[in-house]
Formats: sequence, structure tokens, C-alpha cells
Amino acid sequence: MKFKINRDHFANGLAQVLNVVGSKATMPILSNVLIEAEKDQISLTTTNLDLGIRCKIKAEVKETGSVTLPVKRLATIVRELPSVDVTVDASPNHQVKLASGGSNFRIMGIGKEEFPPLPEFGDEKAYSLEQAELATMLKSVAYAQSTDETRYILNGVYFNFKDGKLSLVATDGRRLALVSKEMEVPASSAGAIILPARTVGELLRLLDKGEKVKINFNDRRAAFQIATDKESSGLVDSVYLYSKVVEGNYPNYQQVIPKETHQRIKLERELFLQCVHRAALVCSEKSNSVKIKLSSNLLEITAQSPDFGEAHESMAIGYSGPELQVAFNPGFVMDPLRALTKDEVFFEVKDEVSPGVFKTLESFICVIMPVRLS
Repeated sequence: MKFKINRDHFANGLAQVLNVVGSKATMPILSNVLIEAEKDQISLTTTNLDLGIRCKIKAEVKETGSVTLPVKRLATIVRELPSVDVTVDASPNHQVKLASGGSNFRIMGIGKEEFPPLPEFGDEKAYSLEQAELATMLKSVAYAQSTDETRYILNGVYFNFKDGKLSLVATDGRRLALVSKEMEVPASSAGAIILPARTVGELLRLLDKGEKVKINFNDRRAAFQIATDKESSGLVDSVYLYSKVVEGNYPNYQQVIPKETHQRIKLERELFLQCVHRAALVCSEKSNSVKIKLSSNLLEITAQSPDFGEAHESMAIGYSGPELQVAFNPGFVMDPLRALTKDEVFFEVKDEVSPGVFKTLESFICVIMPVRLS
């Protein structure tokens, strides 16, 4: 195998596939990137068996072939090379020569035959979405995923294609975020998967390369083909992300969404976020709650902790209902406000022991359990 490649394109391609490789790989081959040279491009693939990623980059291929090399070390070397032209030459015993300007490296690799291949997809359920739209939807819910290992079913985002819409849901048991969009869902393609948190993180990182993303999935795995159209990066075609899915049944999230909330207030998202953020500055681990008090045309936010003292914020609102006070974990209030982009959100509340709800007019909803007022 022998090819010549632009250093920056090579470094960019390695950066795309680097994240999947863990620091404690169970087998040496899982710390490596598979490099395959064909026609006028090379493809780079990494996997940790649960998650795999492949991208293709423009290159001048003189001899086709393949080899695997330690990806983290290789990425570091390529970034530091002195000249923009890089020549890579692999011998049959998997030794690789890298040359750039006055720099020459010889790196020991492992043969391709030991590398676990990424599954190719056949006739699974398939959908196509706008990348920007999927990225926005994921950001709107991803913060609510659980990090509790014992509840592995909740360690991810639930994708549900049914009844003419795609819904994404995440919950950790104390809050729940849901966003949906209308789309055609043929009965034969209806279905749902739980995408692990790690995969969600990779997707969010990758989704700005081009216009479309294609999703294929079945009961055990999902794949995303993320179209790329950024010429400058040297990426060709699309980035392919493969993932196992979390196996099991997602809880019935509809039960958690309050059927009725008595009071509904329109809020300026950014202003409300800033007020909660400032009030939360006096919170401590022991007393981590902010109180939201509604009275005639006024919303007050207070927080206090024995160690620091107290904070009081107020903002004018359109409200003519009864006086009401409810307390929440400030992080739970700020997360959805930060993730949204709309200027206005609606806050719904019933009483101090019922969940609070944030909504937008665009089919987004976030339900937050209150903190008991002592």
C-alpha cells in the first residue's frame, strides 16, 4: 500500500474517528485505525465493538492495500508533520513509513485480518432527515439522559418512529424531555430504538458536515450515514457511524406528562435563564434548589444556602392567577432553557408538589419533578 495525502486532510480524518477508541481497549487491535487505500481515496475505520465509525478522504493512491496503526499516536504524529505533503508506504510485514518534508517515521502496524469489520446494512428500516434538524432535536433532549449505570435502559435517547412522526425522548427519572416532528412513517418502517449516550455524543459532534443524514436500524443496531459536503476538509462522500442499541423496553413516557396544568406563563427564555443562573450561584450541594414564586404579574426566583447566603431575582410577567410557589433543582431548569433556541418558552405549573413543565409551540416539552419545600 502506498499513497500521498494532504497532511491537514489526513489529520482531520483521523480526528473524525479518534473518539470511538477508548483509553483501555480490551484488545490491541481496538486501539488501531484501519487504513484502506483504493482508487483516489483512503478510508479510516475505528471501532470499540459497540460503536464504529468510518470516513473517507481524498488521496493519491499509488498502490492499493490496507494496514492498521495505533490511532492516537498516529493522529499526534500527523498533526505535527512539517510539510503539507505526506507519503505513506506500508510493507507486507505491516511496517509503515511516513515521510513529510525532512521528517521520516517508521511505525509498527497490525494486519487488517485481525480488525473486526463494521456490519453492513441490508434492508433494515431506513429514514432520511435533515442533519440540522436532527442535531437540534438531539440537543433539545440529550441533557436529560440518565448517567446511572444501574438503569441502563435510560442511558440513552429513545427514537420512536410511529403514527406519522419521529419522537425523541430522554429521562433520568427526575425529569423528562421530549421533542417530536411530523414525518411520513410507513407502517412497515415503524419502530423504536434506544441509542446509547456515547453514540448520541458522537452524532452531535458529527452532524454539521452536510445536508442529509440517513438512519438504518433494526432491533440490535443502528447506522447513520452522515453526508459531507465540506470540500476543505478533504472528506469524501459520507461519514458512516455504526452503533449497537440499548436492548430492552423503554418506559411509558406518556404517563409522566401531566394531562392538566392549571397555570401557564409565557417567559422570555434568555432573561429567565439568566435570572435562574444568578440565583443558583448561592446554591450548595446540600441546598440545591431555587424557589419560583408567582404572584400578580410578577415572577420571583429565590435561592439560599446556610454556607453562602441568599439571592433574589424578579421579572415582570403576564400572570393573573393565584399566588403559587414551587422549588426545582436549578440545573434541571437551566438545561432545557440552554438547549432551546426559541425566544419564548411557556412554563406550566399546577401546585408545589406537581411537576413543572416547559414547552415551546414547536412540540417540545420538558417535565421536571419539584423539590419538596421544607
